Amino acid sequence: MIRDSLRGIRVLDFSHVLAGPVCSMMLADLGADVVKIEPPFGELGRKIGPPWINGESVANLSVNRNKRSLAIDLKTEAGQRTIREMVRQADVIVENFRPGVMATWGLDYASLEATHGKLVYCSISAFGQTGAARSRPAVDGIIQAASGLMSTLGEPGSAPLKVPVPVADMVGGYMATIAVLAALHQVRCSGAGQHLDISLFTAAVTLQQVGFTSFLASNTDPEKVGSAAPYASPNEAFQTRDGWLMIAAYHPHRWTSLCEVLDLPHLESDPRFVTNTDRVRNRAALRRALDECFVTRTTSEWIDLLAARDILCAPVSTYSEVVNSREYRESGIDSSVDHPIAGKVRLPGFVLGKSDDLRTTDVAAPLVGQHSIEVLQEYGVANEEIAELLGRGVIRTAAAQEAAASL
Repeated sequence: MIRDSLRGIRVLDFSHVLAGPVCSMMLADLGADVVKIEPPFGELGRKIGPPWINGESVANLSVNRNKRSLAIDLKTEAGQRTIREMVRQADVIVENFRPGVMATWGLDYASLEATHGKLVYCSISAFGQTGAARSRPAVDGIIQAASGLMSTLGEPGSAPLKVPVPVADMVGGYMATIAVLAALHQVRCSGAGQHLDISLFTAAVTLQQVGFTSFLASNTDPEKVGSAAPYASPNEAFQTRDGWLMIAAYHPHRWTSLCEVLDLPHLESDPRFVTNTDRVRNRAALRRALDECFVTRTTSEWIDLLAARDILCAPVSTYSEVVNSREYRESGIDSSVDHPIAGKVRLPGFVLGKSDDLRTTDVAAPLVGQHSIEVLQEYGVANEEIAELLGRGVIRTAAAQEAAASL
């Protein structure tokens, strides 16, 4: 059962905001025990919004399910010492600070490797752990710009655009997850851990694998083509009487069928449009011809006509239309968690396919320090030491006074 596949794996997650939390959420979804290590008053992601639900950041809630929170001050020697002891029992560390920050606390891979040779240590940063740009800070939008992605988006001549969802952070988190899983396999086979260096920049470049390979072959920067695929035509969105319709009919058979459905047989024999290469080269002229036709019917009417001929198409849907669609409902992606402050939070759930796992209820993102006491106890920290850490303000719990009194 895939959602139990990492049962028994202990992850200490020092990451914040998005890319790292996405990685650790994926590991938690697969059954790993993920402890979110954050400052006493919470990590930066808890302050990102709108939107908010009862003061809780939706961005934070979206990427921290199935984790527990240990709030501890790593700027103190006591905090650093406690975490170093915990690391001895951990399998994986995930962090996304600027290179060098973890070293200031004695928690970098070089400091921990000597006493924990099986440790999988995953560092996620903007431009990687080496090179001149290693200390350069960046957020998702900066990576979208630096990786070339923004230069490809929009209509010809338009101002630069970015993907509004944090796609560089998301793909960086997914790449980190893959790397951690591969490293855990190596630990199982050889007993040797390793330091993983995940760069958001290279992840964003890899996201554009086809585009960059095309550039390296042609030495020509891609042109902005709006909704179209630069390598195929027709493969873009067309305006209908009541909306927009995405069509992919570049396959020879589907191109023929499209001309028949649209009652435009002359297009098929037009020398400008005979092959896909011809149609890409003459995309603007083809679009003008197709635009005039598609605005004559509604989106649903076109879908019925095109689907009957196996022509690939879909409405350009809003989020509300997606969530209310049969495809979304039947996909099993819709999920909800019960949060002590935000209440019931609806979000996309486990993405790696339906599972027959008995665990069907995900756990909401934790409150700051919600599990500080139980986590430290599980990692073998004595109650007397926990009480001292609480008293000195090194750790925080969602109910610090009650916890201290019970020890």
